[in-house]
Amino acid sequence: MNKFKIFGIALIASVSISHAQDINQAKKAIDAEKFEEAKSILKSIIQTKPSNGTASFILGNIYLTQSVEDSASIYFQKGLTGNEGAKLNYIGLAQMDLEKSDLVGAQAKFALATKDMRKKDVEEYVYIARAYMNVSKPDYKSAIATLNRAVINNPLDAQVQLALGDAYYGDSKQNEAYVAYRNAFQADNSLLRAKMQLGVLLKGAKSYDEALKAYNEVIAINPNYGPVYRELAETYYKIARNKPSKGPENLKTAIGYYEKYMSLTDYSIHSRMRRADFLILVKDYAALEVEANKMKELDKVNPRIFRYLGYSAYENGNIDVAINSLETFTSNPANKIIAKDFLYLGLAKIKKGTSADGLSIDPIAFNAGFADIKKAIDMEPLAVEDLNEIGKKLFTQKLYKEAASIFELGTANVDSKNYLDDNVYLGLALYYANNKKDVKPDPIALQKADDAFAKVLVASPTYYEAYLFRARTNSLLDNDPLTIKFYDAYVAAVTEKGADELAKPAVTKKVIESYNTIGASYANTDKVKAIEYFNKTLTIDPTNAYATASLKTLK
Repeated sequence: MNKFKIFGIALIASVSISHAQDINQAKKAIDAEKFEEAKSILKSIIQTKPSNGTASFILGNIYLTQSVEDSASIYFQKGLTGNEGAKLNYIGLAQMDLEKSDLVGAQAKFALATKDMRKKDVEEYVYIARAYMNVSKPDYKSAIATLNRAVINNPLDAQVQLALGDAYYGDSKQNEAYVAYRNAFQADNSLLRAKMQLGVLLKGAKSYDEALKAYNEVIAINPNYGPVYRELAETYYKIARNKPSKGPENLKTAIGYYEKYMSLTDYSIHSRMRRADFLILVKDYAALEVEANKMKELDKVNPRIFRYLGYSAYENGNIDVAINSLETFTSNPANKIIAKDFLYLGLAKIKKGTSADGLSIDPIAFNAGFADIKKAIDMEPLAVEDLNEIGKKLFTQKLYKEAASIFELGTANVDSKNYLDDNVYLGLALYYANNKKDVKPDPIALQKADDAFAKVLVASPTYYEAYLFRARTNSLLDNDPLTIKFYDAYVAAVTEKGADELAKPAVTKKVIESYNTIGASYANTDKVKAIEYFNKTLTIDPTNAYATASLKTLK
């Protein structure tokens, strides 16, 4: 009997060691972003030993990463009933509380997870810190505070230092992040993510060549480490944005590295979605639509796929598909809707209402689309930066009222990179919308145009065309004093630039316009001034018919 007892104890020990090894394999698979492989390993452990709370916790965390909250909750609750690592599952449930802004509930669960921790334990602190970092609104300062408690227990732990690096990086403390990542790799030179993150820091500092060098050092150690190729792809995308002359070449390289990354992961829905996000960045909407349809075949219920279908269908001209997909996605408040979702939905509705020749838009369709665009801006004020090109397209189609509505959204945000440009185009759109022979000028719209040009001159005093359009706008408003004032300001501005500027035919034409309009504005109140300005016109253009006829009338 004693022999059987010894054999039984040995078998249990053997199984425990095996499970520990399997959990380590699962962690390595997660680090390599092979999530389906990790899930398979963890489910196998749970099936063999349902009481393994650690396996349940790690599996639940994967589901949280993949935004499958229901499955995450099931495994966390199951893990709480286990023995080994059961308390870790409180951390997973606490992260879900944080996502719902239930800080009190999260703190209570963190306390349960850390109760009776041994002096040298750090794992709980690392997972708590990551819970703070992994929610949609990260709290990096709380993560740092938690990890500093772990540092007291074990300052040389590689996972503590890696998490500390991530927390400092998220909190924009680059120097501290660098030291932590370096410490992590020195503590465990198999921890390639720590070394890779040194390159990520350099990418964030726009030291792209140094970042590429850091990534290549990771590849030299392990050419099959998938995440480094994703970072290479994203870095080459940044290079393409910063060096437009070689943009297409670098984007092609970026896409190639992303394909390499995908080949080294498991083509899970999660990695496919990350690739889809990248395809949006590089504006490869043809590939995005193909990818979205593949994802739909693999997972017919994941709502986020409708986002990708909506974006790509809009960009590829499949407007009905875009509207249907995005309405399906945004109609469910449980989905994690972002500003761009409503932005695309609004643009799709406007496109749907635009005539085939592009010269008119159904007002009902425009208003419906505009309402969705406003929802996007309410969610993210800087979403207005994506509207500038849309407004310009409407402007070139001579849809001035619609263009003005779009540009006005941009002018409401002084932090927008297009603030100046949007004000210029708002003023122009409103002016041209009221400058047609068959249109009665709208004084409210024209006052908005004048205000927009005034803001342009505050932001860019040397943009002297704004003086000209302020003068034209006030002329439509029959405001003679301001018409005279701004035409005079325009002439003074171009004169200050010198004879070469005045000699340009386009400028000469505008100076003549200025003198003639000022002369006409003075005609009923100050004939001497009127004659003076018409004579200035004739000095430049002795045969000018309008000035000649006006002088005859005045005399």
